[in-house]
Amino acid sequence: MNTPSPRPASTDAPLLRTDDGPVAVLTLNRPNARNSLSEALLGALGGALTSIATDRRVRAVVLAANGPVFCAGHDLKELSFRRADADGGRAYFKHIMTICSAMMQQIVALPQPVIAAVQGIASAAGCQLVASCDLAVASVNAGFVTPGVDIGLFCSTPMVALSRNVSRKHAMEMLLGGGVVPAEKAALMGLINEAVQAGTERARAVELAHAIAAKSSHTIGIGKAAFYRQIELPLAEAYAYASEVMTQNMMTADAEEGICAFLEKRKPAWQDR
Repeated sequence: MNTPSPRPASTDAPLLRTDDGPVAVLTLNRPNARNSLSEALLGALGGALTSIATDRRVRAVVLAANGPVFCAGHDLKELSFRRADADGGRAYFKHIMTICSAMMQQIVALPQPVIAAVQGIASAAGCQLVASCDLAVASVNAGFVTPGVDIGLFCSTPMVALSRNVSRKHAMEMLLGGGVVPAEKAALMGLINEAVQAGTERARAVELAHAIAAKSSHTIGIGKAAFYRQIELPLAEAYAYASEVMTQNMMTADAEEGICAFLEKRKPAWQDR
């Protein structure tokens, strides 16, 4: 059952939040601007993620969007307006890229898994947003594109998340060509987990979120952090690091309870510690 967020937002707010039990649903809410990442929306996303990170009631997050487009990337009108600044907009451009990059990293660092529910086009920084999430479900009508090369602005920051999701050849094809990748191909590439019937993507993402929420949140947090840490390490270092993490994990109350429950053929009673 959907219940209002502890921080109610007006329907005019750039970001909406509802809580479905232990699942927080964050919804981009600038449909008339194709959900482009304005400074206000970036700030709202960063603030929501900061709040969720320490909220023990939230065990998983779904990131969705209102309107026909998931996210068109940065708000180019907002950026272009600042070319009238004394420095031609340089300071503002750097500010926006910095807060956007920080928000993307918040998603990765968040203890709770984040699942994107993509109903339409995810372009440039919108594609980056999807790639930054831990899981992604998309409508078969969705598409993914990094078209910066077409407007003289290479998608360099989206490239960071994209290249950590798909192979180099696929990433370079998207970055150099600027063409739209359909959802079903995006699933084969590994950019999303699955393409589903149009109109069911949010429900499917929430379903996945609830499945994750039923597990030990402490264990999930340990595993998510370890995944992103080890993947950047050389093989031997990754094994050494993962072995230490697993040893520490074995000492937790939930590992003891989970193993006992498995051996005793019963449902575990998680303590989330």
